[in-house]
Order: sequence, then structure tokens, then C-alpha cells
Amino acid sequence: MFRSLKTYRILAISVLALSVLVILWGAFVRATGSGAGCGSHWPLCNGVMVPRAPTVQTVIEFTHRLTSGLLLVLMAGLVATAFRAFPKGHPARAAAVVSAVFLVIEALVGAGLVLLELVADNPSLARGYWMGGHLANTFILLGCMALGVWFGWEHRAPRLTGPWVWKFAAALFLLLIVGMAGAVAALGNTLFPAETLAEGFRMDAAQESHLLVRLRVLHPLLAAVAAGWLLYLANVLTSDRRKKVRVLAFLLAMLVVEQVLAGFLSLVFLAPIWLQLIHLFLADAVVVTTVLLAAATLTPAAEPSVSGKEAA
Repeated sequence: MFRSLKTYRILAISVLALSVLVILWGAFVRATGSGAGCGSHWPLCNGVMVPRAPTVQTVIEFTHRLTSGLLLVLMAGLVATAFRAFPKGHPARAAAVVSAVFLVIEALVGAGLVLLELVADNPSLARGYWMGGHLANTFILLGCMALGVWFGWEHRAPRLTGPWVWKFAAALFLLLIVGMAGAVAALGNTLFPAETLAEGFRMDAAQESHLLVRLRVLHPLLAAVAAGWLLYLANVLTSDRRKKVRVLAFLLAMLVVEQVLAGFLSLVFLAPIWLQLIHLFLADAVVVTTVLLAAATLTPAAEPSVSGKEAA
């Protein structure tokens, strides 16, 4: 049992870390226009298992598929280990299964983008809808994986009662909306880049601009609302008597401030790829930390244990 628990913890952290890397690489695929690197084939790449004489775009896209496949394998191992390490009804089992479901959905959405050719230079509104949904599923997936890590150490399920449930529900809803708007804004920046900041503002306001461009303004506005709400929650919880809650609240506040700064710099410097990736990484970190803070806040205080070993 102890060996299985240790394996579960390692796998849970590994799956979460690899997921973030796959997400960032997926953003790199979109930003470099490499989504059509394997043509309109899936799961094959240009009709074959391993592409021959691949272009740079093919290498980028194929690498994303390989890492995504590895993630699916690790997730299968995590689910199997969860059922070995924990008894029936343990929240870690549920977290692993739900994470696996959303990971499969993530893979299917990625496949849909390729098969429907909603990649590369495709400027259709359908692609914007798919990208927004893709990002929402990504955030939900990360939240489930974060809970999987949490339940590797914490065996009590959070109590979904009281005012803090609604406060965190509002926070997570705002993060989903901001993320979806951010995905659309990033797509607009990729397909319709501006040469200067002033030109970008003119494009946003021009009626003749593509809808993906005119929607970009929603992202910073929604982000400001979400940042304010998260900072409010973090400020209140930094005075909580539980150390885990205080540490996570402080971490969330720092990440939100850094995310706002990264968003501002991305706007000023016209969203270079490296800054887009930093912005996305911080968004992922904010989602994970918010979920962990919610779990820590809503988990009831531990009852005195029988032995010091159990308490440890």
C-alpha cells in the first residue's frame, strides 16, 4: 500500500507537470502556424506513423502529438495506481478518473481541429469557438489534475457548503471565461498581427476588422475583473489560521500580479511568442493554485490522529 501511494504521488505530479508542458507546446504550435504540419491526418502524420523528411512545422506538430501520447499513457498508469493505492470512495480515485475523461476530451478536441482543418492560417469563427472551448477544457483538466495531486496527501474531501464555495465557484468561472477570451485574443494576434501598438488599437476599433480582432478587447477587461476577485480572496485568506491556506493565498496573489504584468507587457510588445508562452504558463499556474487554495480552504480541520506516524 505504501509503495503504491508513493508511486501515485510521483505519477500525479508528473502528469500535472507534463500536462503544462504539452499545453505550452500546443500554444507554440498555434503561434508558429504549425498546426497543419501533419496535414489533415490524425492520428497519422501526413498519412504515415513517422513522417519522413519532415519540415520544421511537421517536427513541431509531431512532437506535440508524441508528448500528448505519452501523457495519455501516464494518465492510464495514474488511474490504475489510484485504484491500487486508495480504498473505494477515496476522492483520489474520482480525481484520477475525471482527469482521464477530460484528457481524452482534450485529445479529441485537438483531433477535431486537425481533421476540420481549423489550424494554420484558417481565420474562421468556428476556429475561434473551438479554441475557446479547447482552453476551457484545458483549465478544467488542470484543475482536476491539481486535485489529484492534493488528494495524494490529503485524504479528506472538501466540504461543498458555506459562502466560500460560491466565492471559489465565481473565481473558477471567471478564470474559464478569461481563458476562453484569451484563446480567441491569442488567435487574433496570430492571424492578424499589428506592426505597432497604435495600429493594434485601430484594428480593434475598426468595424471592417475581422471579428477575431475586434473581440481581443474583451480579454483584458475580463482579466481585470478576475484579477480583482482573486486578489480579494487571497487578501482575506492570508490571515487564515491554517498555514497551508495562508501560503497558497500568498502564492496566488503573487501569481495574479505577475500574470497582470505579463499581460500588460504582451500588449505593449505585441505578443511575441516567448511572452505568450509565459502568459499562458502563469495562467495555468493561477488555475492550479486557485483550485488548491479552494481545496485547502474547504477541507475541514484535521481530527487528532491516533499516532504521530498517521499525522505525518
